[in-house]
Amino acid sequence: MTSFFLTVGILLIVNAFLCLYRAARGPTVPDRILAINIVGTKTLVVLVLIAYIFDQPMYLDIALVYGLLNFIVTVVAARYMETGKIKGDWEI
Repeated sequence: MTSFFLTVGILLIVNAFLCLYRAARGPTVPDRILAINIVGTKTLVVLVLIAYIFDQPMYLDIALVYGLLNFIVTVVAARYMETGKIKGDWEI
């Protein structure tokens, strides 16, 4: 079963590099942001697989924090693309 998870992890890493290529050569900025978000999600899944394979629950905590940071960065990038600024009218 461990070899299956290692194979899945390697395939995810290869797929993440394909998404990095799309992020570098993307035709538009939303394509690039989406590609980086996908890379972040794949990294999160690989961290969970590592936690399961090596029986290290610490990696689950790292994956959770990484997922939250990935979400925040995506929301901030989308807001910046839409409005052209990061701070809103609600912020002092």
